[in-house]
Amino acid sequence: MNTSLYILTGASRGMGLAMAEQLLQKGNALLCISRHTHPELALAAQKANVPLTQWTHDLADGEGASARLREWLHSQNPADFASASLINNAGVIPPIAPLRQSQPADLALALRVGLEAPMQLCAAFLGATQAWPVPRKVLNISSGLGRYAMASQAGYCAAKAGMDHFTRCLALDEALHANGAKVSSLAPGVIDTDMQVQMRGAAGEAFPDQSKFLQLKAQGQLSSPAQAATQVLGYLARPDFGDKPVADVRD
Repeated sequence: MNTSLYILTGASRGMGLAMAEQLLQKGNALLCISRHTHPELALAAQKANVPLTQWTHDLADGEGASARLREWLHSQNPADFASASLINNAGVIPPIAPLRQSQPADLALALRVGLEAPMQLCAAFLGATQAWPVPRKVLNISSGLGRYAMASQAGYCAAKAGMDHFTRCLALDEALHANGAKVSSLAPGVIDTDMQVQMRGAAGEAFPDQSKFLQLKAQGQLSSPAQAATQVLGYLARPDFGDKPVADVRD
């Protein structure tokens, strides 16, 4: 066994890109599933002399991504890895508006990328690796908005709440097996990403909580993507990872 394997979605920007860079720097094998490949990751992998695979795949097609992942994992040799982890990081925030003004296609996309695809990828990962004699982990990147309701955010809140709850179910499933995976749905804190820009730029009349996000930025309370990535990966590496199926990085 040489290196650890990580499978990461949404690795082309923000915290996902920062996590990918940090994982490569630490000498891990990495499979990224994103809408775009990132040339800087290829350079980082070359510099660290570690294997990197980048797939261009829209996770609105979670069924196709999960089938491809299952096939790829079956082609791997478990003896090459000290451990295997899936990080479901990709998500979509639909246009910020009351539900009555939301478009069905926008809601469907948010749920497909933020809930359906993580479930499908978890199923593929755990099914394909169930006989691997190495530690396995699933880290689902959730949000405080999965636990606290917010006006004009029904699509995103619903996707993250669903992620939290299916992770609870998944933890019960895996606890029944001697080599079951450790799983957690983790809120990563407030991060200075494109999502925060979208919230700060929303029309005030459509988004009653806009002032809260403007205040977070003005008071310097947002983590950088690199800082958040370090915290999240640190949580994933903790010996008690998985003790709480639903957690917050600040716990």
